[in-house]
Formats: sequence, structure tokens, C-alpha cells
Amino acid sequence: MQFAPKIHHREGIHLLTMSNNLIQQFRQFWAKPRNVFWLGFIVTIAAASIEVLRGRAENFVDFCDATQNFWNGISSYTDSYVQAHGRYFIYSPVFNVLFAPFAYLPRLLGAYAWDLMNYSMLMLAICHLPAHFQKHKAAIMGFLLLIVGQSVFCFQYNLTVAWVFLWAYILLEKDKGFWAVMLIMLSATTKIYGAAELALLLCYPRMWRNFGYAIGWGVFFIMLPAIKTGVPDLFTWYADWFHQLADHHESTGLYPNIIFLPPFDRWFLPNMRLVQLVGLAILSGLFFWRKSRWHDFDFRTQVTGVLMGYVVLFSEAAETHTYVIALAGYMLCWYTWDKHTTFDRILYWANIIFMGIMPIDMFCPTKIHNFVNGVLYIDVYVYVFMYATMVYRAVASSKRKEIAE
Repeated sequence: MQFAPKIHHREGIHLLTMSNNLIQQFRQFWAKPRNVFWLGFIVTIAAASIEVLRGRAENFVDFCDATQNFWNGISSYTDSYVQAHGRYFIYSPVFNVLFAPFAYLPRLLGAYAWDLMNYSMLMLAICHLPAHFQKHKAAIMGFLLLIVGQSVFCFQYNLTVAWVFLWAYILLEKDKGFWAVMLIMLSATTKIYGAAELALLLCYPRMWRNFGYAIGWGVFFIMLPAIKTGVPDLFTWYADWFHQLADHHESTGLYPNIIFLPPFDRWFLPNMRLVQLVGLAILSGLFFWRKSRWHDFDFRTQVTGVLMGYVVLFSEAAETHTYVIALAGYMLCWYTWDKHTTFDRILYWANIIFMGIMPIDMFCPTKIHNFVNGVLYIDVYVYVFMYATMVYRAVASSKRKEIAE
């Protein structure tokens, strides 16, 4: 009996050592971007499979049907299309041209190809961020993984917008304005969100050259659907698209953005366009006020993050998974800040809880999520505070890092 305590003590030490080893291995796993990438790749396949096998890949079916309609000369910007699909098709004719390779694949193969392409392009963009982010790429990928999973589960276009923003930023940092502007205009002519990134051109050398590229690429993409419609009918299609956008706004439900944020929604909602314009005017004023910092690496990186937040927070029809755009921008800001306060860290983890975990019904009962986020709008309040911090840090900082990394 006199040896029992020693045995138990040794067992305790052994268990503690095993626990420490497991924690160390877990940290080492998450420290490698390659590991996080492949984990997310598996999650993407699983999420796509769940929806495809249950016949619930409605967004992908919507994209396919609208694209095939376009190539058959049939407009999807009609009441009959809305009644048949239970949703508005709010993407431009340019989208129908570019989505054709996915629309004409067998549905099962096309759905997987769409999700895996978007997931891979986003994660590869993170892997190719400037050298400043070298030690943080795995952490950025891990932070976004839950909301990326929500987007691939719904076959959304939001991932496309997110990776286009990031790749355009990466290419501008490498002085490859031709290809950066191509991506910006691709996004701007399919879903207007991407047009906001044109403001970044002011922060980079050869500004007028890049704006010239923007005009050229804009004309190219706008005229691209004419390969099917012909030039005379092309602008009729665009007119129908704009009309559809207006109808979509008028019939809008409740969405997680600042327009619908209670109790301010009673003033914001009837004046939606004014709120959007005032928000844009304030950001523009602050941007030009800090003109002396336009060539500062940290500033233009943070401006990218602020723009990615604006297009979602002030959108008229954002959904929770749309915030993959905003949160990717938030990560750009987070890793250019000198320090993180306790308040910063609270918001960081609150975002993971309210936007990452709670919307997933296998982690949180739907009734709880609907009340916390759908009624109280806690997820939006969290992001509003995060966004205010992003804007304040971008404007208030005086640190300079003149040379792009």
C-alpha cells in the first residue's frame, strides 16, 4: 500500500504530459495553412454533399436556371421566374455569361465544382497575402472557416466577392494593376459590391493608368453579354435587371445589416438610400482627410478591410454568410494593428460565437439563434462595434509603413 500514492502520482504526471502533447500537436496543426486548407476542403465537400443529396442546393439551381434561360433568350427578371423559384434573380447578364461553365455541367458535378472553386480561390488568396501576414495566414483561415462553411453550404456568390476583393488587393500590392482592375470590374459588373474597391486605386502608383484599365475592362464586361443578346437588345436586359433590383428592394424582408438594426430601423429603413449615401460620404471624407497616408501599407490595407465591411453592413439584403466578405476584411485590419485591447478580443470572440457558431443548427438550436440574432440583432451589433473600431484605427493611426511587403 505504501507504493500506491507514487503510482497514482506517476499516472497523473503521465496524463498531464499526454494532455500537454495533444495541445501542442493541436496548436502545431492549426499553425500550418496547408492543414487548415485541407480541413476546410473536406468541410466544403461535406457541406455540398449534404445539400446536393437532399436536393436543397437552391441557390446553385437558381444560378443554373437563370444562366440557361439567358442562353435560351429567356429573361429571368420576371414575376413568373420569381414565382417558379421562390426568389429573385438579382445578378447581371454578365454573371450569366461567366457562370455558363458551371451551369452546363451535370448538376451534381457543377455544384461541387462551384463550391470547391470558390473555397479554394478564397483560401489561396489568404495564402498569397503580402509578407506582413506570413505568420498569420493559418489564423486568418481558421477564423473564417465557420462562416466560409455557411457560404459553401448555401452555394453563395459571397465567397466569389470575398476572394475577388482579396486577390485585387494582392495584385495591386504587386503593382499588377491590369489584372487587379480586371477582377474589380468583374465583381462590379456582376454584383455591384466590387465597385467600392475602385477607391483603392487612389492609394497606388500609376493611378490614371489603373483608372484607364477600369474603363476598358468595364466596357468589356458590360458588352460581354452581347455575344448572345446582340448589341440592340443588350440594354433592354440591363434595364430589366435594374427593375428587378428595385422590386427586390421593395419586397425585402429583415436582414442582418445596419439598415434593419433595431431600434434605428424605424428611421433607417424608410431612408435606406440616404443612410447608405451618408455612410459612404463619411468614409469618403475621412479617406481624403488622411490623404497623406494613402501610400502607407497599413492604411491602404485597413481601407480595403473597411470597404469590405461597408458593402455588407450597408447592404440592403445581406445575410449572415454574406459577412464572410466583411470578416475577411476585418482580418486584414486585425493583423495590421499594433496591439489588441481587451475590448478588441471580446469582439473577436463574440463574432466567432454569434456569426460563426450560432447560425449552424448542429451547434445551436434554431430557436435560440432566431431570437438572439433574428430578434435582438446581437450579431449585427457585434459587427457594428468591430466596424467602428476598424474605421477609427485606420483614421487615427499615425504609423507609417511606406514600402509594400
